[in-house]
Order: sequence, then C-alpha cells, then structure tokens
Amino acid sequence: MICVSIGRTRHKMVVAEHRALADQGAELVELRLDWLSRVPDLNRLLAEKPTPVVLTCRRRSDKGRWSGSEDQRQTVLRSAIVCQADYVDLEDDIAKAIPRYGETRRIISHHNFDETPDDLEEIHKRMCDLDPDIVKLVTMANRPEDSVRLLKLVAGSEVPTVGFCMGELGLASRLLCGKYGAPFTYATFSSERALAPGQLSYEEMAKVFRYDRIGSQTRVFGVLGDPVGHSHSPLIHNAAFDADGLDAVYLPLRVPADRLQQTLDAFEWLEIDGYSVTIPHKEAVLEFATNRDASVERLGAANTLCRTAGSDWSASNTDLPAAIDALQTTLGSDRASGSLKGRKCLVLGAGGAARAIAGGLIDEEAAVTVSGRTRSRANELATELGCQEIGWENRGTQFTDVLINCTPVGMHPEINETPFQPQWLDEGTLVFDTVYNPENTLLLKQARQRGCPTVSGVEMFVRQAARQYDQFTNRPAPLGVMREALRHGISAVR
Repeated sequence: MICVSIGRTRHKMVVAEHRALADQGAELVELRLDWLSRVPDLNRLLAEKPTPVVLTCRRRSDKGRWSGSEDQRQTVLRSAIVCQADYVDLEDDIAKAIPRYGETRRIISHHNFDETPDDLEEIHKRMCDLDPDIVKLVTMANRPEDSVRLLKLVAGSEVPTVGFCMGELGLASRLLCGKYGAPFTYATFSSERALAPGQLSYEEMAKVFRYDRIGSQTRVFGVLGDPVGHSHSPLIHNAAFDADGLDAVYLPLRVPADRLQQTLDAFEWLEIDGYSVTIPHKEAVLEFATNRDASVERLGAANTLCRTAGSDWSASNTDLPAAIDALQTTLGSDRASGSLKGRKCLVLGAGGAARAIAGGLIDEEAAVTVSGRTRSRANELATELGCQEIGWENRGTQFTDVLINCTPVGMHPEINETPFQPQWLDEGTLVFDTVYNPENTLLLKQARQRGCPTVSGVEMFVRQAARQYDQFTNRPAPLGVMREALRHGISAVR
C-alpha cells in the first residue's frame, strides 16, 4: 500500500487533494498538519474523509513546518487521537507522553536526515518497546548499501515496520520495502511538492513502478549508473513487464563510480536478476562477469549484466546490435538491400556510442569514416578501429551512404542545433540520429525534407532495451509498448 502525503497551507486544498487521491485509487493518505497556515481544524479534515488517514504534525527539528510551541503540537496530536484518526504519527522521543486511546493506531517514527547510523538495530529495538502498532524508521542514504541495511531490518522485524532510506541513493528501499514486509511506503501528491528527499509522486509509484503489485516473489532488475534520475529505462521496462503480465519491477539504481564493488556485493541480498549498465560503469562491470559476448570483447564495455546461475553474471552490449538492426531494417527488408557491406558510412562523434556503432559497421564490412569535434579523440578512435578520420570542419565534403550522429548536438533543450547542414545531405543518404529527446531532431527533420530515409534515437534506444528484456525474461520484448512508453516519457519531460 502507498501512503500519499499532502502538505498544503489551506484546509480547502487539503480536502480537495484528498478527494482527488481517492478518485485515483489511493488507499491511505497522510495529512501533514504542520503545513497548515493556521490551527488545524481536525473535524473539517476528518469529516467524510474518503480514505483512512495518518495525521502527522512534524516539528522543525524534524524538517517539518510547525511554528507553534511543542506543548501546542502535542495537544494537536492528542486531539487527533480523540477525534479517532485512523493513525497518528508520534516521534519516538514523545511517544511515552502520548498514551494509546481508542481505536487510533500508533505509528512510532524516527527520522535521521543526515545518515544511516551504525546503531540502526538498537534504535529500532527501542522503538518497538514504545507500544507501536507500526514502527517507521527513515534515514538518509549516503551510499547505496544503506538501503540494504534498512530492508534487512524490515524483513527481520516482528513489529510491522515501515523502513527505507531518503535521498536518491535510497530510492530502491522506498520501492522495495513492501517486498520485505513493510505495511506501506510513502509518496507525495505531486512530484513538484516532495515532502522528503527522494520522495516520488503517487502517480510514479502507482503507474510506473506498480508498487502495490510488488510482493515477496517479485523479480528485481535495474539500471546502474550515476546519474540515473534522467533515465527512461525504468519507464519502458516496467511498461513491458506490465504488458506481459510479469511479476517483476525495474528500478533506477544510482551508484557512484567508487562504490560499484561494495554496492553489487550488498545488492546480492536483494537477489537482483539483471542490470542495465550506463555511465560510468560500462567498463568496470566487466570484472564481475563470468561470461562476455563478442560485442563486449570487441568494445571493452558492457551495457547489460544478466544473472546466469547463483552469483555468476553474463555481460553483453546491446547498443551495437540494436544500432545495426535499426540501420538494416531501414535499408531494406531483404538481406541484399539491407546489407551494409561496402556502404560509405560517416560517424559523427568519438565517444562510447560512436565507438560501438563504428565498430559494428566495420564488422559488417562497411567503409567507415569518423569525425569528431575534438580532433585528437577522433584520431584515436579511428586508429583504434582501423578506419578513416576526417576533420570536423570537412565533414560535409564527401559523399556518404549512411550518416550517424553520435554527438549530443540537437538534444533537448538545444533543439534548434544540428551537427550536419542540410545542404551537405545527398538524396537517398540514410540519416541516423542517436539523440532520442526530441525524437524528431532538427537533423532528422531536414533530412526528410531532402528525401532521405531516417532512423531516430528512439528506435535504437528501444531496440537495445528490448534485447536486454529478452535476456532478462527469456521472451520476446513487446517493442510497440516500449516504444510508446518512451515517447510518452519524453513528451512528459518537456
């Protein structure tokens, strides 16, 4: 179950948002009394409440907004119990001063906004002795492993415990605490009004991650990277799980470069079955792989780790075959017309994407030239791959059958930029832009005006994710579902 927090200054807005949440399917709502600009009118807030409620009045020392005295705050909490609120949140240091009364259930809470302390288990034990119906223990994650500590505590507790970490590094625990027995987790009414660090909106929790379907047998996957907050991978993989009716969830897992070893060791307890891998971990994850596919051996980098047996991992790189598939599909449906052999291909860029795609084109026996904005990097890449290089200022001077943009030029918000001028395009040149936000970049728009066939970054992104999905689930990916989920995600960001 998801408890959705409402923090508004006016009673009228609290009541309106409560009704809106009930209409959206929310089952439990937290009313943050400390946000109200005047003394809480409990009768008004509880009259004809459309869902059960948790009444919370957080003091400023706990990052709340209560401006009155502590005696006044505790009086509000006692009044909430007298008014028969379903739950009242009591901090552990005042719990003994506010005794149980009537049917109201007691949430005994403890928050640490600075760290996940070493004495976590001792704190939890003390809280369990304060006559709780539910213990709520929330700390700040300063490393990904902190999430595992909280979830282990939740799983082993005899008293129902809501336990998770705040902050982006603790997001996994917010999403997985129900899997390990937490009676509920917390979300906010709106993503624009988070009431705690790392808090997701109710819509994200319910629709993207399908929190209420996560159970003890739910398989877990995720994307490793830093940063990962911008990643659309959770959106498209979770949409695919939903479409296929699979009991699985895919999480964004922010892991700093210097914590990869410790994090993967700690995450073994979570029994994660597969990872998508992004910057800065694509090379470092290779040391964890027992098996590596041919593309990984060639590129020295992986974007996928899939559990094979026990603690063994198989590494693959789906970027390369996804790009080649997209190109060949656009070139032609039959083997001859779709062949890249002998085609003159110009790759713009000298980063990881350019290395992968240029390498794949060379494997297909294409004639590859690379051009980068930093000449030294482009030269280094060309030497490494054994292909041609041309200066950035001369990139439009030669005929090309296939143009691939692997630079970020044209990416949102710089949507009026292009890495290749339209007058340099020959009619019939296949233009592939790896930028997927926006889907229709200026480069692709101008290419179509010149009569050129095009491939968007959305197609490559979806195809590489689909190949990961195939490995994760041993079943064909629902490409159409993933494609539409990505498009929806891109449009929602802008």
